[in-house]
Amino acid sequence: MADKENKKECAIVSWQELQCGALVKDLKRIKENKTGAWRSMRPVFYKEKCINCYRCWMFCPDSAIKIENDKVVGIDYDYCKGCGICAQECPKKVQAIVMVKEEK
Repeated sequence: MADKENKKECAIVSWQELQCGALVKDLKRIKENKTGAWRSMRPVFYKEKCINCYRCWMFCPDSAIKIENDKVVGIDYDYCKGCGICAQECPKKVQAIVMVKEEK
């Protein structure tokens, strides 16, 4: 009987059955867990080209776009994973963010 109970607890569920979102209880851990060290591509931000449309900020999955006084001011490389979404979302006529190969 115990084996059946254990199997039920470990049942695999489909993605439709998973709850949406996540709950982060220890916010200090987020700041300590710098995740940008393993990227292979790096976004380069050109402040003089930026039109502050915030598309990069809206779509960045890592919240690595820095905003100060209602303006985009740069990229937090401690948390940027180099996915390139910010560069993709930056308007093509602007190209304030360009991806380059990471050099260490």
